[in-house]
Amino acid sequence: MLHLLALSGVVCISFSGTLVRLASVSPVTAAFFRAGYALPVLAVLTVLWRPRAPRPVRSRAMAMASGAMLAFDLFLWHASIPLVGVGLSTVIVNIQVVFVGLVAWVVFGEKPRQRTLGVVAVVVLGVVLSSGLGRPDAYGASPGVGTVLGVLAGGCYAGFLLVFRKANRALESAPGPLLEATTGVFLVAALASVVDPGFELVPRFPAHAWLIALALGSQVVGWMLIAIVLPRVPALETSVLLMAQPVLAMIWGVVIFSERLSAVQWAGCALVLAGAGSMSMVGRIARPS
Repeated sequence: MLHLLALSGVVCISFSGTLVRLASVSPVTAAFFRAGYALPVLAVLTVLWRPRAPRPVRSRAMAMASGAMLAFDLFLWHASIPLVGVGLSTVIVNIQVVFVGLVAWVVFGEKPRQRTLGVVAVVVLGVVLSSGLGRPDAYGASPGVGTVLGVLAGGCYAGFLLVFRKANRALESAPGPLLEATTGVFLVAALASVVDPGFELVPRFPAHAWLIALALGSQVVGWMLIAIVLPRVPALETSVLLMAQPVLAMIWGVVIFSERLSAVQWAGCALVLAGAGSMSMVGRIARPS
């Protein structure tokens, strides 16, 4: 049941890149309104959920900190979408599963096995190939830059997943931690808007129809389902479940935007997805105590 909930949430968030591209606003604008439109709904859900006891201040602070990491992930990922496409940008961001494994090594002391290091090498090779290697048939306005931004976003995404999971260890209130994390996104996006020349505070349509769909479908419904599951399963297992997102995003990119990757880029995508998915078989992070 938990895995079904997680996959349902992943299907919802798999449309995120599509909605961002359809909105066609700056990266900070998309993150700002994604969080802004979601906050009132999450606030109502938090009140209705009625946890048995107030959450510790430390947990609230950690959830907001995870939101700050998510904000930077969104800025970088949104910036990569027009450079390398909806599908490929989402694939590259999901290199987060490798970052999660590295954190497990450094923080939790779980030394990776030889096979794990081999898988990491495969994923890195996949990312390099995803850039198109400068070939003229590579898809995207600037696939090399888009790939770099995607990798950086993947690091921020991994930090968000790990910190958010730890902030929600009580397993009592999914809306509460998500509200706090979304507040963190909103505050960081508000600060970043000062240095974003493309930031648009005044809503315009149809752009904001897509942003509302992004907020309600991805930030509220999608991440609510994932937030319920996230603290209840190992972090690396959750990361692997999230690998369904890039696969679906690739499909939406081809069907909706006719994204046509080069053979080299397709090979890179296959290596990233295969390598990241196999991480579940060569290593894991210990279950929360």
